Amino acid sequence: MLLLDNSAWARIVMNALDDERAAAVGDLIERDELATCLPFLLEAGYSARSATHLKEIMDDLDLFPRVRITNKVEKRAAQAQRELAAVGHHRLAPIDVMIASCAHEAGAGVLHYDSDYDILATHTNLRFHSEWLAPAGTL
Repeated sequence: MLLLDNSAWARIVMNALDDERAAAVGDLIERDELATCLPFLLEAGYSARSATHLKEIMDDLDLFPRVRITNKVEKRAAQAQRELAAVGHHRLAPIDVMIASCAHEAGAGVLHYDSDYDILATHTNLRFHSEWLAPAGTL
């Protein structure tokens, strides 16, 4: 399972992927292997242009499996931020830290187009697969 990050989702809905990658993402969706979590949903909703658009976005995303935020996720996220601070990376987006923490607790990866996840996977005790939607700099 892969959790969505808005950096990937925005490019998916803009049809920015080549046909092969778009088909692979479609397969993930069809197999219920692409999931959401509250931090991602809030970030996706933030990009809505109106109340109607927000409803459309959330109606679509409600069809995906969801990973819940638990006390363990909260503790892992706070610990990860401390670990990042110790190596000079404490200013990573809090949403990304939360999504990575959700992925860790769920035994999932994160589908993204954002180098923050590589930093989180390298410099914290969070264990998740950091999967780029496409190679960095290509979209």
